[in-house]
Amino acid sequence: MRTGKILILAVLLALSAPARTVEVTLLATTDMHGSLLPWDYYTAKPVDRGLARIATLIREARAANPNTVLVDCGDTIQGAPIESVYQNFVKHGQLPLGLTPPAPLDGDPMMRAMNLAGYDAMVLGNHEFNFGLKNIAQARKTAKFPWISANTKNTPASQNEPFLPYIVKSVAGVKIAVIGITTTGIPHWDEPDHWKGYEFLPARDAAAAAVADVRAKEHPDIVVIAAHMGLGADLSSGKSFEGDLKGENAVYEIARTVPGIDAIVFGHTHNQLAGARIGDVLVMQPKNGAVSLGRIDFTLDDSTGSWRIAGKVSRLIPVTNQTPDDPELVRLAQPYHIVAERYLESPVTNSSTELSAATSRIEDTALIDAIQLVQLHYAKADVSFANAFNTRVRFLRGPVTVRQIAALYVYDNTLFAVEGTGKMVREALENSARFYLSCEDDCSHGPLINRKIIGYNYDMAKGVDYEVDLTRPEGQRIRNLRYRGKPLADDQKLRIALNNYRYGGSGGYSMFHAAPVAWRSGQEIRELMIEYYTERKTFPSAPDNNWRVIPDQARETLRSEER
Repeated sequence: MRTGKILILAVLLALSAPARTVEVTLLATTDMHGSLLPWDYYTAKPVDRGLARIATLIREARAANPNTVLVDCGDTIQGAPIESVYQNFVKHGQLPLGLTPPAPLDGDPMMRAMNLAGYDAMVLGNHEFNFGLKNIAQARKTAKFPWISANTKNTPASQNEPFLPYIVKSVAGVKIAVIGITTTGIPHWDEPDHWKGYEFLPARDAAAAAVADVRAKEHPDIVVIAAHMGLGADLSSGKSFEGDLKGENAVYEIARTVPGIDAIVFGHTHNQLAGARIGDVLVMQPKNGAVSLGRIDFTLDDSTGSWRIAGKVSRLIPVTNQTPDDPELVRLAQPYHIVAERYLESPVTNSSTELSAATSRIEDTALIDAIQLVQLHYAKADVSFANAFNTRVRFLRGPVTVRQIAALYVYDNTLFAVEGTGKMVREALENSARFYLSCEDDCSHGPLINRKIIGYNYDMAKGVDYEVDLTRPEGQRIRNLRYRGKPLADDQKLRIALNNYRYGGSGGYSMFHAAPVAWRSGQEIRELMIEYYTERKTFPSAPDNNWRVIPDQARETLRSEER
């Protein structure tokens, strides 16, 4: 009886005690793409970004609240030359041009830096597959944190190391679960050998299963999805974005249809979102390239006898020119940086004139033709598709270096030749022309650029002649499409050169994905460009002007918008 009274008293005291509160902070980065130092390798100038500065923001956030969890949403070991030089040369036991590093390059630079920064997990991104399974395996060994992905599974006969679906961490007595989700487009974009032994389950279904599993087994107080995929829909209307590969971006769908999620931090699309609500789910996207650190603060109380979320807010903390570098990360990065810089400075060819990519999405330019010539040559193609990844590129008259080629073609894409048709070319050009808005009769004022279409999804073709008529509605803009001087028939057989991402159907280019592959390169397009122009000793000095936007008035308006 005495024991029972004591228990009742204890319960009454607990109920009468004031509720405790605790704040748990989730810190997140995404799509860093090898951005380790505050340095632009394409211009050789300082820039306000990089994990070395993000690490300072992380340290400051932890000092303000030690109850933190730190995650990255993927696309980390591919991108900036500090990573691409390591992945393409160092991992194979060689250095470009016989260079000798000032210190051993022992392990993937981003993984080593993230170890120092104290990451708890990283989501598998699609670009992690660009260099193949061996490079993934070695990077994972270097990492002192798990790579997670609930929808990337081993096939039955696979010998690959599986990915954990989630992590659970206890901070200040609060359990937080972080579930990884990866975009499902990888089989469309990368060679089969690069993902052999893995399968990619539908994101929404895998997220639902993982949430149910972790809640049943671990009973977390907070459940967060960390996704390497974009929203996939407009936040205000819920309308799906045109041009997305099916299943590529499903954050909106997951937030709207999967119960039990408190927040989603995501990436992949290189946009940024300080915070929004989809129902009761808080969503946030940090800026790519280690430009900002995402932060979600959860306030919890135990007024009901167990932890419950009383509030949640998110924000982005930008890197600025006042953000100090983390000295440990800078020291770690220096040997990799020195080798990358020496390689980028090596000469390739010469340019007889100044060249600019500033108007490459408005008119034909020599710099985009330089990509097209390489693709036509190596793919032995009739028609080539390419785009302007970087419209800030400028070539001065004189030597052209690896740095300038890398600035012009910033992605580690490979080259495909597919057996296609005239209809395929026409449909691809109509899809590309969605980059513009119609102007009907008066094209003297804008806007004429469709900001909903990412610039690098505007492709130009070489090997055909054509006009893009902005007085006509979307889907009917390509006029006077000609091949070898004659109107291009839909049934005309053509060998078409394009990169692996275009072949995968991304950006609305689904017409290519069913085409038979006649050839694929074993080298990246950037390497093919270096090889091609090293042999020829000269660079294109003028475009052939095989395409143009009409009417002329529209081009002038577009130029003013792009300035």
